[in-house]
Amino acid sequence: MQTKNSRGRFPKAGQVDIGSYKSSAKDKPYLKDLRRVRPDQKKNMLSAGVDLSNRHRSGTYVQMDHSVVHSQSLYPGVEVMSTTEALKKYDWLEDYFWKIVSNDADEFTRQAEVQPHHGYFLRAQAGVKAVYPLQACLFINEDNIIQNVHNIIIAEEGSDLQVITGCATASDVRRGLHIGISEFYVKKGAKLTFTMIHNWADDISVRPRTATLVEEGGTFLSNYICLEPVKTLQMYPKAELVGRGAMARYSSILFALPGAHMDVGSRVILKAEGSKAEVVSRAVSAGGDVIARGHLRGEAQGIKAHLECRGLMLSEKGLIHAIPELEATIEGVDLSHEAAVGKIARDEIEYLMARGLSEGEAQAAIVRGFLDTSIMGLPRELQKQIDTAISTCEKEAF
Repeated sequence: MQTKNSRGRFPKAGQVDIGSYKSSAKDKPYLKDLRRVRPDQKKNMLSAGVDLSNRHRSGTYVQMDHSVVHSQSLYPGVEVMSTTEALKKYDWLEDYFWKIVSNDADEFTRQAEVQPHHGYFLRAQAGVKAVYPLQACLFINEDNIIQNVHNIIIAEEGSDLQVITGCATASDVRRGLHIGISEFYVKKGAKLTFTMIHNWADDISVRPRTATLVEEGGTFLSNYICLEPVKTLQMYPKAELVGRGAMARYSSILFALPGAHMDVGSRVILKAEGSKAEVVSRAVSAGGDVIARGHLRGEAQGIKAHLECRGLMLSEKGLIHAIPELEATIEGVDLSHEAAVGKIARDEIEYLMARGLSEGEAQAAIVRGFLDTSIMGLPRELQKQIDTAISTCEKEAF
């Protein structure tokens, strides 16, 4: 398989045979009332940050396999629908489709173009500042299927939009392939906070392909969390800061269990004067492999950007490989990076054990402090959900 490197070409993260997955899935009925979703499905969605009670949410989109089962906006000036429906409703949406993600980038983008399975369209109209986040769930309910989605988010001029995307599987699903094409547009003076939480299964392969365009004075905050088992994960989202004073921040928290291979990075191209960026990642290997990439490219004067990667090894098995890159094409840029990978110090464990914790509890406490979600600046309720998910992950690991 041809793979791309850090300057636009995707890194290698295990071979995936697209033809080995089922390309069709049973149609699922539309659910106007989300209380009809099965309790076990709700539980798995909640672990990915999607609360079907709609408490503190501005709208909800739920897709199971290849079927849109729910789509509803609960806030004036905010739109929620499938990209299939949005393309029929808005002729102008063609100007946003396959514009910042190439349909010929690799075999996965080509697959998503040839055989699309909906995806979500989320839009905040100009000046709208939604109080609560929108949520979207991309759920795999059948074993051994491929799910190809194409998502579009538009934060119009002066708007403020928070989005939670939860990707998960049914409890009896073991194998599958998820391909997610996402194109985000942050207009002048707008702010988009995007939080993606993955709750997959042991033999799921995941291939997101994401790009964001940020205009003058716009802010894009991206948070990514993967704490549950996954077979292979390969993602390298890119943000282009094309307007003066634009800003982007990527934060990621990764927990690699045995058998997992995560190749995750973030890339920011600072094209406009005064633009700023920050890329921060926290990776823990409990026996799995993590490749943490980061690339900052400065193309204008007066830009400032920082890259930080920290890794923690909990096992003699597994791997954490940090690959930071800084690139400047002009004088007057300020780019910096720091990276550190290590193990838990024995004296730290012994200190906590002396205060009554078991060795496993001591390790879990240290990991909990390392995977500090406060770096993400999340809404309080969502941070509580994620902290609960981290605690659950700790119990499984230790």
